[in-house]
Amino acid sequence: MKIPFDNSYARLPERFFARTSPVRVPEPALIAWNEALSAELNILADPSDTSLLARVFSGNQLPEGADPVAQAYAGHQFGQFVPQLGDGRAVLLGEVVDQHGQRRDIQLKGAGRTPFSRGGDGRAPIGPVLREYLVSEAMHALGVPTTRALAAVRTGESVFRDYAQPGAIITRIAASHIRIGTFQYFAARGDQEALNTLVDHSLARHYPDALPQAPKEMPASMVLLEQVVARQAQLVAHWMSLGFIHGVMNTDNMTISGETIDYGPCAFMEQYDPQTVFSAIDRDGRYAWHNQPRIAQWNLARLAEALLNANDDPSSALPEAERLIGSFMPQYEAAWRQRMGGKLGLHQLDESDDALIQQLLDELYQQQADFTQSFHQLIARRTHAQAPTVVSAQWLSAWLDRLAQADTTVDEQVAVMRQSSPSVIPRNHLVAEVIAAAEDDADYAPFQRLLAVVTAPQHAPEDARLMQPAEPQERVFRTFCGT
Repeated sequence: MKIPFDNSYARLPERFFARTSPVRVPEPALIAWNEALSAELNILADPSDTSLLARVFSGNQLPEGADPVAQAYAGHQFGQFVPQLGDGRAVLLGEVVDQHGQRRDIQLKGAGRTPFSRGGDGRAPIGPVLREYLVSEAMHALGVPTTRALAAVRTGESVFRDYAQPGAIITRIAASHIRIGTFQYFAARGDQEALNTLVDHSLARHYPDALPQAPKEMPASMVLLEQVVARQAQLVAHWMSLGFIHGVMNTDNMTISGETIDYGPCAFMEQYDPQTVFSAIDRDGRYAWHNQPRIAQWNLARLAEALLNANDDPSSALPEAERLIGSFMPQYEAAWRQRMGGKLGLHQLDESDDALIQQLLDELYQQQADFTQSFHQLIARRTHAQAPTVVSAQWLSAWLDRLAQADTTVDEQVAVMRQSSPSVIPRNHLVAEVIAAAEDDADYAPFQRLLAVVTAPQHAPEDARLMQPAEPQERVFRTFCGT
């Protein structure tokens, strides 16, 4: 095996991380290997050598060139600031430059205790590993910026949460693992030098063209904030349009790159209800579906506070920071209209269309309709006048009138609707079935079948059940993060 490591983060000052190695596991066994992604990362590996893959991606055998570290960061967890968190069960093996010239992290999650474990075991149960693998790869197939899954390995030992579960490790690929909480970590320590180093590193890695194009008087910290605000506005709008609920939008789970990260208690909404919450630890609904834009802006305000400390005179950058945080909601709303416009067959919406969107959502709520399937009914209705829908004749009439005003054909409208509305999402009950088969019987065939379906989300599967919402007895109301 050859992994072409070039580890820029490990070359930063030592206070950015703790050098640590994965803790060995007794009997590593490969569950899944993402061969297409490995090729994209320029990794040379024989997919038939599952024993070697299991050893490397369990951490039992470090590949040549790896420089393993656990990254330091802080974070607001459910609104409460914790000045030191860090990778308590993850080890960054290193970085590669992929076939597109993009730098990518290779991280083992569930790799054992680190100096940041705070008494935890550093391990991951198989359920959250399979959930993250399925959902992150599904999100990638849906076009959502996201971390990816390269490998999943069973460890051969038990992990104890509410009950004993098989342990597993996921290999996570990310544009980087730099989080809002990474900046908060150094701001809380008054370490201006580290903050400026991190700003420069983040701009060079994620936004190399931003600083040269920014006004000369704009501090680098504010240039970075501007880029992150724009990326997160687009990301959260994409989540919302798919009914995706992250579940744990703490500031340590929000990346500077604009990728979705940390899929612990995530879920896709079925019956439309804007207050939907799945995470078992979100008892007050802080991270409910409808709260996600507001929380994203709140998190970005915490990033702004941290970045102000990168300036010799923080007050001088305050007006610019306030302006940028204030720009989040208009950017989000524009992105939301664009996403919902696609779902309605319209290439462009403006504020005058907000009422049409809201009336549709109100009717879905009243009808307790499935969010994903409701848009497929609209696709059918656009092509067949008698196709059934859950929405009222009044709303349908207003929608069809709006489509008639658009300078596009019916075929073009249907094409954009199909592109914006997946046939398949990783529904909670299907993910639960996969996890149960793996936990109870070490049967990974259901996982592989569901993975194949959710990574081709625009194609209707042969088994129509995979497209349908859960039956009442199948519904899953709570999801868990695995820590």
